[in-house]
Amino acid sequence: MVTFRKAQASDLPAIVAMLADDPLGAAREDASLPLAQGYVDAFNAIDADPNQLLAVAVDGGEMIGTLQITFLAGLSRKGAWRGQIEAVRVAGHRRSGGIGRLMFEWAIYQCRARGCSLVQLTTDKGRADAHRFYDNLGFIGSHIGYKKAL
Repeated sequence: MVTFRKAQASDLPAIVAMLADDPLGAAREDASLPLAQGYVDAFNAIDADPNQLLAVAVDGGEMIGTLQITFLAGLSRKGAWRGQIEAVRVAGHRRSGGIGRLMFEWAIYQCRARGCSLVQLTTDKGRADAHRFYDNLGFIGSHIGYKKAL
């Protein structure tokens, strides 16, 4: 039975390992121990912010997924709150088994519970399988996102 909970500091190495466990993540993450201080600092900032929710999916004591929801207040759409879902990962040996769908159902429920009227995400252009997954969940690729490295 898959359950979801707020991530704890002790989960951080496993979370970073999941972030690094795909072709894109492997090029930008470093799961070696001890973890880089930046991961610890980021976790502490996320954990202290009431508009951030870093969550893990657990099955029988094993962490099998992670995602982060940022709750964004905005003036557009009549002052609507948005839920931004990012950093979604399922453990490699559990992919294609419905865990991602469960994670998104849970995340969308969390957004509704916080009064969000919109859920959004960004995804790398190279993740064709993810795009099909998001389409199947009812997301619409209605915008183009831009990023600039600093």
